[in-house]
Amino acid sequence: ALKLVESGGGSVETGGSLKLSCVGTGHSYDHYSMGWFRQSAEKEREGVAAIDADGRTEYDASVRGRFTVTQDTAANTLYLQMENLQPEDTAVYYCARARGGLRAFTVLTMPAGMDFWGQGTLVTVCP
Repeated sequence: ALKLVESGGGSVETGGSLKLSCVGTGHSYDHYSMGWFRQSAEKEREGVAAIDADGRTEYDASVRGRFTVTQDTAANTLYLQMENLQPEDTAVYYCARARGGLRAFTVLTMPAGMDFWGQGTLVTVCP
């Protein structure tokens, strides 16, 4: 089974930046869509950014223009570059692999479509 491990979270001030990484082991994900999700006490798990096997990306409107998702398929590593962080970005961030055939557009709207999840990494943005 694929194991995903996120890292790179931490506490930053408003306007700061972080780069999250998600390393997969046990199986390649180079033929699957991958996504970043976040969850807080105030909101259910929601899609943040996704990238599919064709390299197409999708972003939630709340992060578009500030976050960038990339992947290094040879290294089984997914990244999320987060810029101009705001307090409302505070959440636990998870990476996940989608079921086969799902596009990035669908990944953003359907957390249930993901079949492997990481443990999450906490991002805290201080006002």
